[in-house]
Amino acid sequence: MSSNLLASLASALGGGEVRIVDLTHTLSPDFPVIVMPPELGQSAPFRMERISRYDGGGPAWYWNNLSFGEHTGTHFDAPIHWYTGRDLPLNSVDTLPPADMIAPACVIDRSEQSAKDPDFLFTVSDVAHWEDQHGRIPERSWVLLRTDWSKKSGAAYANLQADGAHTPGPDAEVMRFLVEERGIIGLGTETIGTDAGQAGHFSPPYPAHHYLHGAGRYGLQCLTNLDQLPPTGSLIFAAPLKIQNGSGSPLRVLALVQD
Repeated sequence: MSSNLLASLASALGGGEVRIVDLTHTLSPDFPVIVMPPELGQSAPFRMERISRYDGGGPAWYWNNLSFGEHTGTHFDAPIHWYTGRDLPLNSVDTLPPADMIAPACVIDRSEQSAKDPDFLFTVSDVAHWEDQHGRIPERSWVLLRTDWSKKSGAAYANLQADGAHTPGPDAEVMRFLVEERGIIGLGTETIGTDAGQAGHFSPPYPAHHYLHGAGRYGLQCLTNLDQLPPTGSLIFAAPLKIQNGSGSPLRVLALVQD
């Protein structure tokens, strides 16, 4: 049976009945990274150092040394990333159950609201409105919050002001609800973090991190092309690098969509 299912999937991919949508930004030195208060440690941006390119360092080959913070570009947050998940089993990217790397997605579009207000907060009422149209969010699904923030770039993407970042994200109650009442596998956003830019002032602070990782769930950040996904029916492949005791990593996020 499984052999037939996989053969059917391969045929559907080859025939165009199922398309692949890349939800990943290109990782480059110019891609913005999260900026922490100056008294705290900072994430390093992506850097590429050439080893050789068909030259004296290697006449027949091209390769590079790479360096970056774990939470750079389109990236994955593991439970160990936050203090609420630090003591859980299987909480780092190297111990992440492989079955969790493939899961269905529910895409909730709040791009219009986010265009009007960079501090837009995603709430339980937004979930209720979506479920009225598309049905209950299934357990172990990704909730992907579409804000179209990925269409911004540079300073506008980070949107740093004197009092910190101003970007849309979830409020505390919707995160508690999605984790405890809907059992989601994780939250994906188009912004630098899963939390709103001003979420440090919420109770609890940074509720997406607090509730997701405390329950052994995951975060995806800096997604793009969410406008190419249907509200339901897509399948997400999100496999972080297998870094020993890693709290997260950049990754290639792909969605399968049946047309």
